[in-house]
Amino acid sequence: MTDDIDVLVLRRGTHGMPVSQYVDALRDRLPDGSVRHARTPAEEREAIASARIATGMTIDESLLDAADDLRVFACAYAGTGHLPLERLRADGVAVTNASGVHGPNIAEHVMGAILYFTRRFHVGERRQRRREWRHYRARELAGSTVTVVGLGAIGRTVCDRLGAFDVETIGVRYSPEKGGPADEVVGFAFDGFHDALARTDYLVLACPLTDETRGLVGAAEFRTLPPDAVLVNVARGPVVDTEALVGALRSNQLRGASLDVTDPEPLPEDHPLWALENVQITPHNAGHTPAYYDRLADIVAGNVERYVETGSPDGLENQVVP
Repeated sequence: MTDDIDVLVLRRGTHGMPVSQYVDALRDRLPDGSVRHARTPAEEREAIASARIATGMTIDESLLDAADDLRVFACAYAGTGHLPLERLRADGVAVTNASGVHGPNIAEHVMGAILYFTRRFHVGERRQRRREWRHYRARELAGSTVTVVGLGAIGRTVCDRLGAFDVETIGVRYSPEKGGPADEVVGFAFDGFHDALARTDYLVLACPLTDETRGLVGAAEFRTLPPDAVLVNVARGPVVDTEALVGALRSNQLRGASLDVTDPEPLPEDHPLWALENVQITPHNAGHTPAYYDRLADIVAGNVERYVETGSPDGLENQVVP
């Protein structure tokens, strides 16, 4: 059946890496199939007309208008909110995402952020810039409680990495009955969530942005968190009420915050978060990894082979639109 494999890769790359790396990774995994790369808008429009399987960062309705036989679109992002999902569903196009690609790299980013505040590297950096050799007190992570909001691929991997540090973990998810790798799993109900927050030393946000999670952490939650707690946000900026966060940091309701995402984003040059010494800011960079396209190609190639073998989208992994 591999002779029937024909995959169209759309032209746009991601994370500063050329899409040609993705094309090469797919060709390595599908050596007996055809992997076509559309490099220009004109090539995309021409190639999409006969494509049954396409993959890329996005696909718009104008391309769908030209797609006569498209059956599977493999999105190269974990998030699919930017896609015309209703149109894809109406056209009978199954959609998969890249969930799982970011687990290792974002988990490492989270661990770095936690250790940054635990060992107080921010204090050491300031004294280094001043060429000041003066001792400061650090902390130990062992014995702490880390609450991870969101137990998808990223949250689960964070919990796994924390296992080596002798900490207690609390996972927060929509369906706590499903459990997970955390020592304790709770739901998003107000009382249960706040009970977890009251016991938290490090709060890691790794959840999707939904109606339920927008503004999830605000003034009330900062009042419940212990003043020694640290916030690590690798989810989306609007999960946190930014004004309440600034207030909590300024009033010492919070020991620190590591923010890979912000609201607004990009963060304006004059925003007060830049000036706070207990804040670490990275430019939505936790998702970067040189292994991105290799992991993505593993997912997509497996799905392509399953689809070609069965002729059905029913067995596809990471399916968003059936």
